[in-house]
Amino acid sequence: MNQIPPYRRSRAHITQLSNTHLHLRNPYVIAFFSFSYPGFGHLLQHRYLSAFILILWELFINNLANVNTGIYHSLLGDFEKAKEVLEVRWLMLYVGIYMLGIWDSYRTTIDMNKQYLLAEREDAPILPITLGPWGINYLDKRKPLIAAGWSALVPGLGHLYINKIIVGFFVFGYTVAILYYGHIPLGIKATLLGDFEKAKDVLNIQWLLYLPSIYLFIVYDAYTSALELNILCEKEMSQYLRHKYQNPNFKFPV
Repeated sequence: MNQIPPYRRSRAHITQLSNTHLHLRNPYVIAFFSFSYPGFGHLLQHRYLSAFILILWELFINNLANVNTGIYHSLLGDFEKAKEVLEVRWLMLYVGIYMLGIWDSYRTTIDMNKQYLLAEREDAPILPITLGPWGINYLDKRKPLIAAGWSALVPGLGHLYINKIIVGFFVFGYTVAILYYGHIPLGIKATLLGDFEKAKDVLNIQWLLYLPSIYLFIVYDAYTSALELNILCEKEMSQYLRHKYQNPNFKFPV
């Protein structure tokens, strides 16, 4: 006869390559990052498969529809040029998935907040360490500013610092591709030499406009992930002390 497990919901899942856990999130913040770049809201939710698919879809469909180039000309006030460069056949596919990403991330954030509150009420156990052939991962206090600093220096390194290995290498590879195809290092070199005309000529605007959203998000995600992991570490330690060292006859005030 199957027994019902004592806990219906898990609060965290610590693996060798990542940290996945429930915590309260602001639905509007998640929706904003989905608006700035499809898939980023899902990354904040730790829904990695959906996030990676949406991010790669954004790269694929944006390039075919020339969305970034159209945005660039619109910002310059050249709306006729913007209409010329946009590929309408692909643009129609872009809009639907883009709106879905915003709506889905907002909706599921509200649902996941409810799941978090229920899991907290159950006081489900948190496994503080996991070991395996691919590595060791454990709950420990990390400094959010260091995570943000490494991410600002090289996107992806901040995530490696907090042991989000899969996200870290994905972000690193994605950023390298954007830097390469956008000719951004060449543009920086020409700018440092004072050759601004060459810098404008060498840059690929379609790829360049991916970078601001990605860069700011990566720094933000590394910082907030370190904060939430610190909170999770404190909860695990508090739970352990309550179960092992607190008098079982102690009556809580509420």
